[in-house]
Amino acid sequence: MFSIKRVLAAGIAAICLATPAVAADFKTKEAGDILLRVRGIGVVPDESSSISVIGGQVDASNDYVPEVDISYFFTDNIAVELIAATTKHDMKAEGTTLGTVDLGDVGVVPPVLTLQYHFLTDNQFSPYVGAGLNYMFFYNEDAPGGTVTQIDYDNGLGYALQAGFDVAIEGNWSINADVKKVFFNTDVSINNGAIAADVDLDPWIFGLGVGYRF
Repeated sequence: MFSIKRVLAAGIAAICLATPAVAADFKTKEAGDILLRVRGIGVVPDESSSISVIGGQVDASNDYVPEVDISYFFTDNIAVELIAATTKHDMKAEGTTLGTVDLGDVGVVPPVLTLQYHFLTDNQFSPYVGAGLNYMFFYNEDAPGGTVTQIDYDNGLGYALQAGFDVAIEGNWSINADVKKVFFNTDVSINNGAIAADVDLDPWIFGLGVGYRF
């Protein structure tokens, strides 16, 4: 007779039996390693803002894109990581004296450089934490017309905090889960400065992917 409990027990037993075999065939992190990852990321703005003249709050849409990152290990535990990706966000102002105002969309290149500390680098499961800098570069600002005929975002420097873990699969391969909190403020000029907004974007960046160590 089919039993969910039996299937679950068999699955757990299979994982327990397979884990030592996998663990015996992975390589630990060590000084001089280069770790290249490909992740899928979700960029989720956690914005707050103030808008002159019309009031209200700026709202930025989420985006989901591929990302490439590279890490270099100075020691067995200390590494530096750089991520590269580009995102696109639909922007609007809500709760203004004009109601909801379409602010068009904008592209963002948000490279993040973090210094990391990796724990348990000789284990199959290796968590890490990091902190570093971010630079937001805005491009292709698209004013929708009507109320907003021109819009410009100031590029600038922010900072980031990070936590994640790697799970070695076999040989030099691993899977990775990562979360970053980026703190960034931009000044937004609308209609050649007739309206100004001070915006804290402060996005969360959630990532899941695979890595290979050289």
